[in-house]
Amino acid sequence: MSKVISAKIAAELIKDGDTVAASGFGLACWAEEMGISIEERFLQTGHPQNLTVMHSSAVGNRRDKGMSHLGHDGLIKRWIGGIAIASPGMAKLIEEDKCEAYNLPQGVITQLYREIAAKRPGVITKVGMGTFVDPRVEGGKMSPSTKEDIVKVINLDGEEWLFYKSFPIHVGLIRGTVSDEKGNLTLEKEGLHMEVLPIAQAVRNSGGIVIAQVETVAKNGTLNPKDIKVPGILVDYIVVAKPENHYQTENTQYHPAFSGHVKVPVKSIDALPLDERKIIARRSAAELAPNTVLNLGVGIPADVGTIAAEEGISDQLILTTEAGSIGGVPAGLKDFGHAYNSEAIVDHDSQFDFYDGGGIDLSVLGLAQTDEFGNVNVSKFGTRVAGCGGFINISQSAKKLVFAGTFTAGGLKVQVANGKLNIIQEGKAKKFLKKVQQITFSGAYAANIDQSVVYVTERAVFELINGRVVLTEIAPGVDLQTQVLDQMEFTPVVSSTLKEMDPAMFQETWGKLKSITAVKNEKLVSNEVVSQA
Repeated sequence: MSKVISAKIAAELIKDGDTVAASGFGLACWAEEMGISIEERFLQTGHPQNLTVMHSSAVGNRRDKGMSHLGHDGLIKRWIGGIAIASPGMAKLIEEDKCEAYNLPQGVITQLYREIAAKRPGVITKVGMGTFVDPRVEGGKMSPSTKEDIVKVINLDGEEWLFYKSFPIHVGLIRGTVSDEKGNLTLEKEGLHMEVLPIAQAVRNSGGIVIAQVETVAKNGTLNPKDIKVPGILVDYIVVAKPENHYQTENTQYHPAFSGHVKVPVKSIDALPLDERKIIARRSAAELAPNTVLNLGVGIPADVGTIAAEEGISDQLILTTEAGSIGGVPAGLKDFGHAYNSEAIVDHDSQFDFYDGGGIDLSVLGLAQTDEFGNVNVSKFGTRVAGCGGFINISQSAKKLVFAGTFTAGGLKVQVANGKLNIIQEGKAKKFLKKVQQITFSGAYAANIDQSVVYVTERAVFELINGRVVLTEIAPGVDLQTQVLDQMEFTPVVSSTLKEMDPAMFQETWGKLKSITAVKNEKLVSNEVVSQA
């Protein structure tokens, strides 16, 4: 018997009060057809209502798709998610305190599905300790009406851990490319695997229903079993999507290089203009070493990859994305999470296993706010809820961490010329604050595990040393007092060996990154020889 039904009928299967888990990264693996039908049913009938909705990543196109379909007062009782900013409708619901809201680390949510599937008590991890997710800080609560503690501190063998408790899931919304009539599901045209299998297993073992959106239905027995990513025993219903509701990424209908069907020639990358962003990216790139397994955040951090290409060292790096891509060339913001010509694409939860265990050599992440203890906030600003995404997993586990961003925000104008930086107009908002609004990265935790942390701006470089922010470098042409210290809400420790940032970084052509990485490689080889001896 065929499991194919319409999206309208599938939406009617969701009961009031159900817990619904959805896969998705942007629009990858997101069942947009189901999102539309659930919204239409609610607007017409007032049902389903009081749902608990959970998803690990940014689900939406930052406009009207994705989780924005579910962002209605009464439809959602509780949101448990990694990022809200990609779905303005959902973010607005949280900001107006019209639902309970828990922002948990992206990787933890992906791993929680596995624990639910196996009927284990939950995820036990260090991820989140000292951050706003820690129950001793905020417990991940993002709205005033959010009261229940869903994260606990536990002690195992005299060591503290965070415990994220399992709970049953009633409905799973997943997506694939092709399904046969039994529900066997392929992901051949998806650019990411996400956590479609763990969600299906968790829902099935919770006694719930799994609804899978696909492009096409095939005859039973015609699919290669090695192509099946979710077996039909886990899928209850199949919904065939309209093409316009089955985008591969946030903004791309389909690109075969994302799904590994072709290898495309990567065009020569246009050089970045010589401005504050390029200075920050260059100085951040100076932290690279040969054979670095690298993760880059969005915005200025992504420019580090461009600098590596400009300087001719791209072949020395292995770029990864938290969504599961390894190798290749990460795509830009509109296709974030995907990569052209990936060497491998692994499941979302597996990538975070690798990340959490220290698999990343270096990560460059954004710098929105920081304070005197090295804490960083990227998740909440005023009432605006952005969400932590994979930031907490990545920042707590990378062997070396670089936070990259402008020194001030809102109208900053600079001129870079003759090896110097000239501040023409200061930004309106300070970013180095006495206290950050929310702790997305804990400086105290990093200091406790002796993590290497660097804060890079266009005019100054800081390091986290003994739990304090220490000024170690200043840009040529910049006045220490008026343009650095006076633009901070706290007084940093000023290194006794404060030095000038390399003036060559402030020239049109830099050309030094190869020699920097070569020196690091020589040191690595030398240390390895000594250790073997």
